[in-house]
Amino acid sequence: MKFLPDQVVVRLQSQMQTPDLSGTRYRALRFLGHGGMGSVWLAEDSILQRPVALKILAAEDSPAGLAARLMREAVVLARLEHPGIVPVHDAGTLPDGRTFYCMKHVEGQTLDRYAGSLPLRERLRLFQRIAEPLAFAHSRGVIHRDLKPANIMIGPFGEVLIMDWGLARVMASVSNEASGTGQVPAHVIGTIGLSSSAGRVSGDVVDATVALTTADQASEHVVDAIGVPSEAKQVSGHEFTHAVQGSLKPGALAPENTCAASTAHGTVLGTPGYMAPEQARGEIALIDQRTDVFALGSILNDLLRETPGAPRGERASRPLRAICGKAMAQEMSARYSSVQELAADVGRYLDGMPVSAYRENILERAARLTDRNRVAVVLVLAYLLMRLLFILFSRH
Repeated sequence: MKFLPDQVVVRLQSQMQTPDLSGTRYRALRFLGHGGMGSVWLAEDSILQRPVALKILAAEDSPAGLAARLMREAVVLARLEHPGIVPVHDAGTLPDGRTFYCMKHVEGQTLDRYAGSLPLRERLRLFQRIAEPLAFAHSRGVIHRDLKPANIMIGPFGEVLIMDWGLARVMASVSNEASGTGQVPAHVIGTIGLSSSAGRVSGDVVDATVALTTADQASEHVVDAIGVPSEAKQVSGHEFTHAVQGSLKPGALAPENTCAASTAHGTVLGTPGYMAPEQARGEIALIDQRTDVFALGSILNDLLRETPGAPRGERASRPLRAICGKAMAQEMSARYSSVQELAADVGRYLDGMPVSAYRENILERAARLTDRNRVAVVLVLAYLLMRLLFILFSRH
């Protein structure tokens, strides 16, 4: 018996999973990749004549809770209108019953591939640009929870995009107008072809489906969540965004209530090496923007490592290491309180200013001031040297 190579198996699997896009405005072009919830396909928008990316639920027989979770990710992205966050154009249900949403097709490189050959200062400036969309998401009460170099794309013109918000958590404390139900609004669910029961599954309850018992409990609440309709149900990007933002005030999207948090306690969600300690312990109630600060500090630590293609002689200084250490502190209270505070400290380092994470001694301060005012120091030294030579020659 001859076994097929893994690449052939993957290609055959992707072809078998080719989505049925009949009745929609899209035409599948090629398979791009897959994740925990589904696959991503490059498609052509037949109306606007542009390439788009479709994220589609894995299979027709997927657990019903995944449909709510995928749509929740689309709702989160629809709230976050920022140049550094991939926009959602469309959402709906395909004729084969699978939930999908349409987003911008992003071309470029992941952060780990892009930043390897950059000088240190350019890597630090790139880090500041990564912090901008994340700070915006935090201002809207959204915690990413899965920040890592593979989820950060750098476009062909240097644009930075944070990807994969499938594990995002929406904080309940952002607004007093929070509904407290932790659900995608019922009228949005109805518009895209899901039953309203799917919307009652909070983000963390659905996340907890990696545990068998929680998966069984969640599926009881989402029976018939993804029925197989006779034709595709689709809502335009404008209508979808309007419907979502019309009812989702800051903090009202999916605030995890006490029940949801207790159900998902102990569930580990994220990527090892970038998860904060409280996230690795499954302490959902403690997660806030400082959880993303830890992941951002881990990304900064990666950027400070010397790579084979980077210019030689560039080593991370003690202040930069101290910034990483503060961002990645085990205790949440010892970290930067916000992404803006972390980015500001990196900015102060780039500007030759003292950073809050490191207390420098007199010699280090003198060296920093000398480096910051290099031209002035050179001019003063040249003047003093000329004066000294003048005095010496005048005596002869």
